[in-house]
Amino acid sequence: MHPSILYGLAAVLLWSTVATAFKLALKDFSVIQLLALSVTVSTLVLWLVVFSTSSRANIQTTFRKRFSLLALAGLLNPAAYYLVLFEAYDRLPAQIAQPVNYTWAIAFSWLAVPLLKKPLRRVDKIASVLGYFGVVVIALQGKSPAEFDIDLLGLSLALFSTLLWAGYWLLSTKISGDSLVNLAISFSVALPAVWLMVFYSGESWPDNPSYASVLWVGLFEMSITFLLWQKALSTAVNVSKVANLIFLSPFISLILIGLILGEQLHVTTFVGLALILTAVLWQQRSKTE
Repeated sequence: MHPSILYGLAAVLLWSTVATAFKLALKDFSVIQLLALSVTVSTLVLWLVVFSTSSRANIQTTFRKRFSLLALAGLLNPAAYYLVLFEAYDRLPAQIAQPVNYTWAIAFSWLAVPLLKKPLRRVDKIASVLGYFGVVVIALQGKSPAEFDIDLLGLSLALFSTLLWAGYWLLSTKISGDSLVNLAISFSVALPAVWLMVFYSGESWPDNPSYASVLWVGLFEMSITFLLWQKALSTAVNVSKVANLIFLSPFISLILIGLILGEQLHVTTFVGLALILTAVLWQQRSKTE
């Protein structure tokens, strides 16, 4: 097996655990506390990697040439994106919040219209209808619209988080240079911002919490897994073959949600997820044809 596939599979397996880790961490910590702690862990790890690799030679140049864009990127991700995403997870069952997050690729195509002046193709419109119909299927959980009882704010936040993530990636296309140093600087900008939120929230810290899930989120959602995925893509002979591994993640994640969190998985969750991923795959494949 090619090393790029091994790196890719490792990243996919780790990303598959984070929805469960979010819910476990939110049992002990508030949304803002989880955000601050996980960003702290991730920032430390990113700088540790930067200083232990050749990337350290790019720090000064990156600060001088790209700091303003990186500061904006850091306020988008991790600050705003994870604040909204964690709040969505706090309000929704993981089996709803997790699949909805995969519609970010569809949101990307819509944001590209005003921001990149790219026309919306017919396939983008059809994929949007298919993907967001999948969201409706997941949200209903096999009930009729009259029995709809999901937290609408939570669902709205889950959808809004996809816009933030898509916006972050659109901004990232304008930032050149060492991606590892860029990420470390962005997180460093976000770090004091998220701790200020903790300070002004006035929330009390929990007694005897478990920090394992927080460490897991910081390590494997925000930092190490990103580096593994980047390594997989950079060493790949066939990039699309590696990139498609990411579509294994939501299904593995649902299995973990059922086994570890004990959520009763609905058939409609898998149906809705299949609709979302079909829309995203179709949309992405049409770009290469």
